[in-house]
Amino acid sequence: MMGKIYDATWGRGFSALYDRCFKAAEEAGLRDLRRDLLAGARGRVLELGAGTGLNLELYPPSVEDLTLVEPDPHMIKQLRNRVTDLGSAAQVVEAPGEKLPFEADSFDSVVVTLVLCTVPDQKGTLREIKRVLKPEGRFLFLEHVRSPEPGLAKWQDRLEKPWRFLGDGCHCNRDTEAALEAAGFELSDLEHPGLPKAPPIVRPMAKGSASLAS
Repeated sequence: MMGKIYDATWGRGFSALYDRCFKAAEEAGLRDLRRDLLAGARGRVLELGAGTGLNLELYPPSVEDLTLVEPDPHMIKQLRNRVTDLGSAAQVVEAPGEKLPFEADSFDSVVVTLVLCTVPDQKGTLREIKRVLKPEGRFLFLEHVRSPEPGLAKWQDRLEKPWRFLGDGCHCNRDTEAALEAAGFELSDLEHPGLPKAPPIVRPMAKGSASLAS
């Protein structure tokens, strides 16, 4: 019981500090990485794990309709406030990535940025993304991932548990690229930038797009 109370308290604090914690990284290049990724969004767009809405102002005019999904009750309050403050027409939906309340083949683009490290069920979330993405749709991702360097990967494994607590559920050692391919996605435009101003265990990143394997 105490653990649950403490976790809930930390989750509230984490969400309150989220934008400030990422401010240096955003200014050092993370915001540019987000903008470049989102330039590929088209048509009806779904963003999973929208958090506090840091991507909201970066979507291009090619986006006709935007739906923002966020499961965290503390984050979603800030997200709704940002949508209102910006006068955005985006729809905000509180739901987990593993159980999306949308029909199959609903979206032209699905977006995740720094999300697949945290979802409790990564395989389930990727199945849902495949389900709601149109057959010709694009899945855009910007994620920190398991390092290809064995030495750093070992440190990610060693520090995964304490980092998961500090990062409110973030798994620093997830091999997300392999998970995407195992889920049936074909990766393209793949880049490996570093997460600016971040500790080494969360610095390796994967940025790119994916389509449903034929």
